[in-house]
Amino acid sequence: MTVTIAPAAPVPITPRLERDRPRRLRASAPLTAQLRAAPLTLTLLVTLWTVGAATGSIGQGPSQHLLEQIGVGLPTLGAGHWWTPVSSLFWCSGLGSYVATTLLLLVIGPAAEERLGAPLSAALLLAGQVFGALLGTGLVRLGIAADLGWTLEIQDQISIGPAIGLFALAAVLSFRLTVLWRRRLRLLVVLVPLVMMLYIGHLQSVQRAAGVLVGIAVGALLQRRRPARPHPVSHTEARVLVALCLVATALGPLIASLYHDAGGPFNTLGDLYFSHVPSADEISLACDDSVRSCARVHSEVRFFDSPGRLMAALVPVLLLVLAEGLRRGLRLAWWITTVTELLWAGVLCWLLVLGYHDFQAGGGTSYLYELIGESLLLPVLMLVLLLVSRRRFDQRLPRRDTRRPAAVIGGTLLLACGAYVGLGRLVRDQYEPTATLGRLVEGLPAELLPPSYSDLLPDHPIAVGGVAQSLEIYCGLVFWAVTLAVLLLAFRRPAVHLDAGDAARARALLVRHGGSTLSFISTWDGNHYWFDEAGEAAVPYRVIATVALTTGDPFGEPAARRRAVGGFARYCDERGWTPCFYSVTPDTRSAAEALGWRSLQVAEDTVVPLPDLAFTGKKWQDIRTSLNKAGRQGITAEWWRYADAPLAVKDQIRSISEEWVSDKGLPEMGFTLGGLAELDDPAVRVLIAVDAERTVHGLTSWMPVYENGEPVGWTLDFMRRRADARGEAAHRPFRGVMEFLIASAALGFKEEGARFLSLSGAPLARSDRGEPPTALQRMLDWTGKALEPVYGFRSLLAFKAKFQPEYRPMYMVYPDPAALASITRAIGKAYLPHLTPTQGVRLMRKLTA
Repeated sequence: MTVTIAPAAPVPITPRLERDRPRRLRASAPLTAQLRAAPLTLTLLVTLWTVGAATGSIGQGPSQHLLEQIGVGLPTLGAGHWWTPVSSLFWCSGLGSYVATTLLLLVIGPAAEERLGAPLSAALLLAGQVFGALLGTGLVRLGIAADLGWTLEIQDQISIGPAIGLFALAAVLSFRLTVLWRRRLRLLVVLVPLVMMLYIGHLQSVQRAAGVLVGIAVGALLQRRRPARPHPVSHTEARVLVALCLVATALGPLIASLYHDAGGPFNTLGDLYFSHVPSADEISLACDDSVRSCARVHSEVRFFDSPGRLMAALVPVLLLVLAEGLRRGLRLAWWITTVTELLWAGVLCWLLVLGYHDFQAGGGTSYLYELIGESLLLPVLMLVLLLVSRRRFDQRLPRRDTRRPAAVIGGTLLLACGAYVGLGRLVRDQYEPTATLGRLVEGLPAELLPPSYSDLLPDHPIAVGGVAQSLEIYCGLVFWAVTLAVLLLAFRRPAVHLDAGDAARARALLVRHGGSTLSFISTWDGNHYWFDEAGEAAVPYRVIATVALTTGDPFGEPAARRRAVGGFARYCDERGWTPCFYSVTPDTRSAAEALGWRSLQVAEDTVVPLPDLAFTGKKWQDIRTSLNKAGRQGITAEWWRYADAPLAVKDQIRSISEEWVSDKGLPEMGFTLGGLAELDDPAVRVLIAVDAERTVHGLTSWMPVYENGEPVGWTLDFMRRRADARGEAAHRPFRGVMEFLIASAALGFKEEGARFLSLSGAPLARSDRGEPPTALQRMLDWTGKALEPVYGFRSLLAFKAKFQPEYRPMYMVYPDPAALASITRAIGKAYLPHLTPTQGVRLMRKLTA
């Protein structure tokens, strides 16, 4: 949903482009335009399908004789077919491979040709294909020399297809993307071949992984400027990356199940991840062993012929649900994932103990250690990743949202177990042997775990009757269906305050009575709320150590706001906290000084009155220039609610924000400075600058300032521009995009009848009012000057001066000067809650540079 603002002559503000074009043509236009600009992609596509059709290879792949002439592998290279690393580029192994390769080529090819150019892309594709194929084949040869079991099984395989070169090209392409997509593409380019190699283990999967290594090495060499340090990752992106790693561990066994000859090192115990139907040979061996083994394997076959077959994918589905919780940064999901990986590692160690004597008797203990060790590596690596990134997962669900799921899951578990044991006892004659209460209880673990775990658990009765078989099929299935659904719903709930009821009450009070220009930040997550006895005023705060740090002024009924200062002070005194009102107006400062408190200016609010606003005169020259330049370049301003914005716009916003965080080299600040999470509020409006190709050049977000239930002003919060403004990207933003956006917003809000626009407070910066500063104020001014190269607060204040604002001081008020040290630490922790020791050292280096 767009929110239109009235256009002024120099401010072209438009809705979506080409509304009247047929939908089908609009959908195909971007792809058609990309292919027209990608001659290499088109040439390779035509060549691939033409050669395949001419040689009859599209259906079932090339004949064995042709494969031995064009494919690359140890047999062909050993036979002296030196051309095969190149010739393998022009064939695929079957129709499915042709389709998958076409899709991969359509995704990577046009992007590579746009960023790298067609000649360089062609050279990289060919080099990646040749060197990736040779390196992968060489690695297999080394594995054979080292007697690695799974490499012995693929020594006679021959591979074809351009996927090796395409993955190498994608790896090089990642070096030319923005930081956000660089990480995502590189992670996907590494994970996909790696998962295929570790779980499927075919020769081509090894060659693809080798191609990625070649691409990364070439991309690093081609990079024109090597960064002195790795770019830091924002919390949102770090969570996404960890979640993607968990998704890879979940999808690996599922992908391997599609291949009848999968034999990767991590697939040796793949049945514990994804259970399989017993094969004819397994059934025959079980029936030759004993009557009971035969009955058990036939029971397992019946299980797979029922809805119970869904239990086979329990572990991967559980990991996918947990990945969604990790993506949202939930501490609960982190704990469950960590426990799951620990249990998995424990199961593998248990297998090592159980099988030791059998393998020792056959002289195969070394093979056992190799088998278990390969599978144990995966949960160990995942545990290390979870522990290293644990601070990223700090979002906690409210108690209500954890108690209810726990009650539902616990109740379902009791019902499932009670039904299995209680009803099973009533139909005990439908089990072989006849079920006793003790045997049914012993069978509960097998009932709740996937079928492949049955052999690892105590012996339990086999269901042979109809009711007993239904209990065996549905008790565990219903429990896990409910559990996974409840977890997914809990994880997908939006992040809420520690007390959602208080948050809703505080927002209603803010909307009804209003507050200062910064009061809307009290609705952000992380705040607690204090209400006076009459419920007429509220104070948002957060407790750090023993300091109760407020988020702006008290808000509510105007007469009650002044009384709230003293009321909140008494509330803190009862709990042994030191109150500190931060970024407050002179009214709150006056109320605090009446209590004997001290004050210190910490920011400068900049307010632009709107009723008489007109960009005329010499002092508005820069603003008019930006507006006119935007019109000449076809730049328009569009209003959006973030939740309603198109996916392409949201993705560009995330990319721009990630680039901004990375360029800083330090974590994104919080507390009174919003980030991406704060955009997703229906009351917040986002203004973006876009060109005719729908490229987002910059954005600003605006928070409402309420009075009597209606917005009377708007406060600037989020402000980002595309980072490649001075770079070499195809879409280079024009200088002055921020001036254009703020001026456009001002004109739009003026038309809507708003009274003022606040450009928000610039922390640690202030205008000179001719007052002699105190020693403490001078120290704060020095701090702002020292932080200028890092966060640029003073430059921000100077930028806002272009809009001829009214300057309004913002203060910090506190009761006891002796508590200033703890207050300072609390404020630093509030602004940089996730500052790591490495980032702290980097910050100190910048400050002392």
